[in-house]
Amino acid sequence: MAAQPRLGWAYQVDGLAAFQGDADLSGGGEFSASRTFLRATALYNLDGGNSVGLSTSFGKLDYRFSQSNNQPWENIRDLRVAVPVRLRVSDTATVFVSPQIRWDYQSGASSSEGRTHGIFAGIAWQLSERLTIGPAFGAFSQFDESGTDFFPALLIDWDINDRWNLNTGSGVGATQGPGLTLSYALNKTLDISLTARSERIRFRLDGDGLAPNGVGEDKSIPVVLSVGYNPNPGVSLSVFAGAEFDGRLTLDDANGLEISRQSYETAPLVGLAFRVRF
Repeated sequence: MAAQPRLGWAYQVDGLAAFQGDADLSGGGEFSASRTFLRATALYNLDGGNSVGLSTSFGKLDYRFSQSNNQPWENIRDLRVAVPVRLRVSDTATVFVSPQIRWDYQSGASSSEGRTHGIFAGIAWQLSERLTIGPAFGAFSQFDESGTDFFPALLIDWDINDRWNLNTGSGVGATQGPGLTLSYALNKTLDISLTARSERIRFRLDGDGLAPNGVGEDKSIPVVLSVGYNPNPGVSLSVFAGAEFDGRLTLDDANGLEISRQSYETAPLVGLAFRVRF
């Protein structure tokens, strides 16, 4: 069973740098992308396993397209503010709630035009010392204000044995709920893991380009193999490599009408991530 966190304030900083290699577009040409993400979290741990916190983050997505006539966008900004809350509602059940505000927009566009809000929430039961599991969901507003993006998720932390673990985590820089990670501890400081998740980011575009003041979307399923180094409980470093599958770029005009949808071939993905707790 995991040790109880110390009471009072705890702080965490984590970051990500990733590069997606060239991928052929069905509309012609190819594109690549790089991503950087930095998040800072302050969490206040209360008695009984309860906590409340504040998390802020900043991310950049830089796209490079080989053909100027098929270049829907370039530099995207990703800002987020969340208030994660954990409530122990019984000896075995814990509720997780995280209201969030996001700003996703192309450099040059108004950040307020790229604002959405929503919540990620779930409940998990500790069925044994090795297994905690439960349902979760995310619900977020859309730019056109005509609906809500809703998606289900699963919360799980399962120590299969002393070395194998299956879990869902927050996923630094993740755009849509937790992914699923199967990890194996090589020793006390090294582990290897396989992670898969669904990524989907929508962002407001600037007044130029193929869809002035429109909305862009990048959707894919990244699968990566990671090697993690954990020299002490407060520091975690990892490098990863894998691929993005089932990629799709969508372009909507300012009225919400889809004007372009193109798939992209499986794209190589490499990067590194870190986490520091204090």
